[in-house]
Amino acid sequence: MATIEHTRTAGGTPPFVFVHGFGCARSDWDAQVAHLSPRHETIAVDLGGHGATPGTMEHARIETHGRDVAALLDQMKLPPAILVGHSMGCRVVMEAALAAPWAVSGLILVDGSRLGASGSKVHEATAAQIKSVGYEAFVRPLFVAMFSPGYDRAKSEPVVARALARPPDIAGALFPDIGRWDAEKMDRALDHIHVPLMLIQSTYQDEKRQRRSLQAGQTSPYLDMVKTRAPRAQIHVVPDVGHFPQLEAPQAVNALLDRFAAGVKG
Repeated sequence: MATIEHTRTAGGTPPFVFVHGFGCARSDWDAQVAHLSPRHETIAVDLGGHGATPGTMEHARIETHGRDVAALLDQMKLPPAILVGHSMGCRVVMEAALAAPWAVSGLILVDGSRLGASGSKVHEATAAQIKSVGYEAFVRPLFVAMFSPGYDRAKSEPVVARALARPPDIAGALFPDIGRWDAEKMDRALDHIHVPLMLIQSTYQDEKRQRRSLQAGQTSPYLDMVKTRAPRAQIHVVPDVGHFPQLEAPQAVNALLDRFAAGVKG
């Protein structure tokens, strides 16, 4: 198994391992790496088919990405690490924790969601839609809606362009696989989390699947589901921003990472 590309900084424990979302790359975490690296070792990865890491059709499965991250943790011989996943990366870090529980001291899920309830086959309809309209036509509006109206378009447009530049054969199959994993494995993954868990949430999708910013104190069906399955989870809302709070509100996210690390044994 080839090692996924990554950036590593020296520092103390516990280490942080950052996993980006669908169509994204390790640079999404630059502000968090810069903030944490004076005190913590950090590793930010490019998943297969993203950033500088080549991909194969095996990277159209969430499980492959989880195994890649788990293999990197094993190869690096890190102390138990805090895994931080964004969006699709929430699934990847949970999958990695299932594969290598001894390597994980905590999990942080940044603006996760659930695209398919247990037993759902909605991912099949998503795959059919992507095949019908084409990868670019499907992904462009999806990513444009991920940013709040006030966010600098000079910063958001390269993120959209980066997603559109992903290999369409791999990425077009990977996106519906998120819903497949949610339907088949999310419940089990949450039930098997036995380390501290934090959710940093900034958006939700309404009944029309339109993305909306959360407000302070607001909840969502996804957050309620996580509370039920993982009642000890810490849940924090970063209000009035889009799907990338680490980009739109880095100081708020950095403060929550510090808070979480203080409660995890290094």
